[in-house]
Amino acid sequence: MRTSIVRRVGLSVAMAAALTSVAACGGTVTKAEPIAALLAVQKKTGGANSAKVEGTTTMGTQMTMKQTGSIDWSDGVSGTMDITYTGGAMADAMKQSGSDGTMRTRYFKDGYAANVGDAFAKQAGGKHWISYGYEDLAALSGASGELMKEQLQNTTPDRGVKALLASGDVKKVGQEDIRGVATTHYSGTVDVAELTAKNSELDAAQLAAFKKQLKDSGITTEKVDIWVDGNDLLVKKTERGRMKTGELNSTMFYSDYGTKVSVERPPASDTIDFSEFLQQQGASGEAS
Repeated sequence: MRTSIVRRVGLSVAMAAALTSVAACGGTVTKAEPIAALLAVQKKTGGANSAKVEGTTTMGTQMTMKQTGSIDWSDGVSGTMDITYTGGAMADAMKQSGSDGTMRTRYFKDGYAANVGDAFAKQAGGKHWISYGYEDLAALSGASGELMKEQLQNTTPDRGVKALLASGDVKKVGQEDIRGVATTHYSGTVDVAELTAKNSELDAAQLAAFKKQLKDSGITTEKVDIWVDGNDLLVKKTERGRMKTGELNSTMFYSDYGTKVSVERPPASDTIDFSEFLQQQGASGEAS
């Protein structure tokens, strides 16, 4: 039971970093117009270097969670995020272990650390933080881990913009106010496997394995919507799809571009490496 919970924690935190409404109808728009606009958004948002983020994510019956924090992508990705699991198997597992469902995470260029509370500390010699190296994540989780490693190291607000540009299927929907900000809404559908092939560094074997994992999970396409303000900065992004276990839905809001982000590594005396923890639990052969 313990190792099952920890394995879910590792996957869910990784997916979370992974640093992701009704629109007014616009007039007829040429295909070139939204592409040109999104190229400007990609450049301006990508060059902003930092922002505050908040949002919600649902992954079928596995989990529903809320996220809030800030990230900096000026030199790799770093930041802090508070993650609260509000539903699904992940929330149930954390509740059964005595956790309140909230984790504090810190992201660094080479990995990330999560404070999973007193319940976890009882299993880890009193240590509250568990650390994950991106290289270890790739080794533990195969093709999906390799891809999550890439995504976590490149989790920036403009990824949704890049996805729409790469899809070749993007349209301008219209104008909307988002939290009091006037924005332009763009929408498109992304073939997940095709986009991964174009934008990842997975080799042929890893890509084939990842495509099989997508097929097994039931994920084929995602509908991506973004809302950008008059300064070409991303304000909101949604990603929606279907899994065999239910809905795949992510909504993220971005604000305070250029905000200062300060991240410190947790005390070594209060931190255990994920691989080391699995070995201590005699579960290294079960990790996947």
